Amino acid sequence: MMTDAPRRTALDATHRALGATMTDFAGWDMPLRYASERDEHNAVRTRAGLFDLSHMGEITITGPQAGELLDYALVGRLSAVGVGRARYTMICQEDGGILDDLIVYRLADHEYMVVANASNAQVVLDALTARAPGFDAEVRDDRDAYALIAVQGPESSGILKSVTDADLDGLKYYAGLPGTVAGVSALIARTGYTGEDGFELFVRPADAVTVWEALTEAGKGAGLIPCGLSCRDTLRLEAGMPLYGHELSTALTPFDAGLGRVVKFDKPVDFVGRKALEQAAERAETAPPRKLVGLVAQGRRVPRAGYEVVADGSVIGEITSGAPSPTLGKPVAMAYVDAAHAEPGTAGVGVDIRGSHEPYDVVALPFYKRER
Repeated sequence: MMTDAPRRTALDATHRALGATMTDFAGWDMPLRYASERDEHNAVRTRAGLFDLSHMGEITITGPQAGELLDYALVGRLSAVGVGRARYTMICQEDGGILDDLIVYRLADHEYMVVANASNAQVVLDALTARAPGFDAEVRDDRDAYALIAVQGPESSGILKSVTDADLDGLKYYAGLPGTVAGVSALIARTGYTGEDGFELFVRPADAVTVWEALTEAGKGAGLIPCGLSCRDTLRLEAGMPLYGHELSTALTPFDAGLGRVVKFDKPVDFVGRKALEQAAERAETAPPRKLVGLVAQGRRVPRAGYEVVADGSVIGEITSGAPSPTLGKPVAMAYVDAAHAEPGTAGVGVDIRGSHEPYDVVALPFYKRER
């Protein structure tokens, strides 16, 4: 049976020339690693790493009622976001289940860019399109209009400054501005998924190689190295950042995920899922569901998604993400556990790893937080 081949980013030949190990991720052929996952992870924590994130899905919303459409379609109040700023938010089903978590950039008074996870980009596009009738706004699929390159880590600002005309010192976290990078037009955003300071650069696919090569050259003296999806996952795990399909799903509301703060009930308009989310908020107050916690191994065995969390001979939860932590030097995991076992320091908690109950410490998330 014939299947569609994975899509390739504008940087595909560059990754292969660098010897990257490629993998099929959400229908894209993406670099998993270039050499050592641990070295790539540590480079981002201590120096800088360069990522190709062109698999992410960009959707543009334009028109006089673009903000009102997003207020209705998403759980946040996007009409209140200032031009040049960004907001983390979610799009939910009518029953409150999470379809995806998003970053929304307000590019102009009547223009927004919604960035969806690669695996959910079509779902988000379809949902926004279905929710648009009745609003004076247009939903446009811009997934082919952008390549996305990220430079992340404590040296990222200095590296980017050498190839851009933008005022990076004045660029706040979760803000974006137009500028040039290596002489080509870009949207420069101070956002990321690593727990470090960093930037995400939206450029035309035809300009991706120019920008990548300029950053590579600029970063030589600062220890910049190319990084793949594998270390991006351990970086976001240490930073306690959720990943769709692991910590987030249609079976969970934002309140179940401990992210009820992104839901804005004070919006002047109704929004999709409001009634269900009001009920979820009430449940979270009166009868807390399982809570998302951090677990740190006392031993060396690594937990994986789907493994059971146990205490007193009973199953009390499930691992959503787990990996060795290069920064902590121990295996770590995120897990949903019963509220009675969710307090940091709770004793007697373990993970069932192939029939052996390995001891773990319950800790508050994140595992790692950079010094500001």
